[in-house]
Amino acid sequence: MARILLIHGSCHGAWCWHAVLSHLRDAGHEARAIDLPGCGDDPTPPGVVRLEDNVAAIAAAAEGPCVLVGHSLGGISITAAAEAMPERFARLIYVAAWVPEDGQSARDLRAAAGAEALLEATRVAPDRGSSWFDDAALADLFYHDCPDGTLELARARLTPQPMAINTTPVRVSDAGRRVPRAYIRCAADRAIPPAYQRAASAGLPTRKLDCGHSPFFACPERLAHHLTELAT
Repeated sequence: MARILLIHGSCHGAWCWHAVLSHLRDAGHEARAIDLPGCGDDPTPPGVVRLEDNVAAIAAAAEGPCVLVGHSLGGISITAAAEAMPERFARLIYVAAWVPEDGQSARDLRAAAGAEALLEATRVAPDRGSSWFDDAALADLFYHDCPDGTLELARARLTPQPMAINTTPVRVSDAGRRVPRAYIRCAADRAIPPAYQRAASAGLPTRKLDCGHSPFFACPERLAHHLTELAT
């Protein structure tokens, strides 16, 4: 069995992985999820958070060697963590996530991928220290295929996203690339285009889910099954 550390995406927190954690633990894995700085229940003001703070949070939580899983914007943080301490991770698994090459930021990737719906739904604070998603766009963009009550749950828990995680270029060297990678694609994703996910996962061990951008709500058992396959 594997040690698995789950990293959330933009505006979310450890809370979104609850059902997946249950399935992973039932399968015998040692699994946990964390709130990144400024997100979930973490009290750090989002405007002061930098990418290196996310890396430090992951380092503090990782009991290596572990499998590091990143959803959506979490792909930026897990890539940066693997670059900083490749010896701590047995594998990276990207779940409908951005996969930066050297010098790319999430903002660069969104523009190149043509993620128009995501861009149109994003609202930025006047001080440009944080961002969030337009409430009217949440259901269609993230939770259109999720169980009843998911939207209400998310509305109560979503937090502003530290802007620096979107805008900071990621360094990726040969050391970081040596950490094995895998990808779980979401074929009905309305946030990160499926075409981008196919391109980002080319050449990697890959699994596909026929769901939207939030598989931890839409199909947590299947997501946990794929994580088990790829982690072990």
